[in-house]
Parts: sequence; C-alpha cells; structure tokens
Amino acid sequence: MLLAITALAFFACKAPAEKKKAFDLEKAKSDIQAKEDAFAAAEKAKDAKGVAAYYSDDAISYSRNEEPTVSRATIEATIANRMKKDSSGNYNVYKVVDLFGDEDMLVEIGSWAILNPAGVTQDKGYYMSYFEKRHGKYVCVRDMNVTSLPPKPAM
Repeated sequence: MLLAITALAFFACKAPAEKKKAFDLEKAKSDIQAKEDAFAAAEKAKDAKGVAAYYSDDAISYSRNEEPTVSRATIEATIANRMKKDSSGNYNVYKVVDLFGDEDMLVEIGSWAILNPAGVTQDKGYYMSYFEKRHGKYVCVRDMNVTSLPPKPAM
C-alpha cells in the first residue's frame, strides 16, 4: 500500500506534458503566398535560379503539352530557356485559392494569370502544388497546371 501511495505521489508531481503548438493553416497560407509572389517576381526579373528556388531538388513539374520536367536543375534549365526566348513583356500573377495539409506537408490549389505589359489578361488557369517541409521550410515537390481558357483555333 505504501508503495502504491509513493508511486501515485511521484506520478502526480510530474510536470505536465508539453502541449504541441497547433498548426496555423492561415500562417501557412500566408507563407505559401509569399513563395508564389517570390516566384512571380523572379519570373518577371528573368531569374531562373530564383524561380527554381521554389522547388525541391527532386521535384517534378507537370506542364501543359509537354513531358514532365524532373529535378530542380532541369526545371531551372527549362525555365532559363523559356526566358531567353520570351520578349513579350508579359508577367504572371499567382494566388493561393485553397490550402490543405499540416505542419509537414501542404497541397495548394492556386490560380494563375498571364498579363501583358498593359495589365490585360492573356491566359489564365489553375495549378496544384504539393509541398513538403524540409530543413524547416516548405519546398514544392510536385506541381501541375491547366488553362481555363478554350484552346486557340488552329491557323
């Protein structure tokens, strides 16, 4: 009986377990929007390395009308090649529409628009990005996008 009372007293005096901080999805949404804004700013500055910083080393990007691009290095090279060919002055805008996940992974549904220098929409659509937290920050591991405009007629 004395042993039971001693054990009860010992466990009762133990410090309460630390509460795990609740995951703040709104903060995560703000952080992901900041990543999208940095992505767009790097595109506008024709900084392929800055755009590629969005991705993990083992990322795969699924674009329209082409095979998937595998690895951050290949994604960066593909983006740099597109940037060299582009003299339109168009720029992109990205907006987080919805975000799902937890502290370790997030799935973003976003909208994108391509605007000309006068700010007129040239194309628009949606994308989905899957993020994992690595080394304390979210990086995009997979993404894909679609246009919401009808196909342009063949000439």
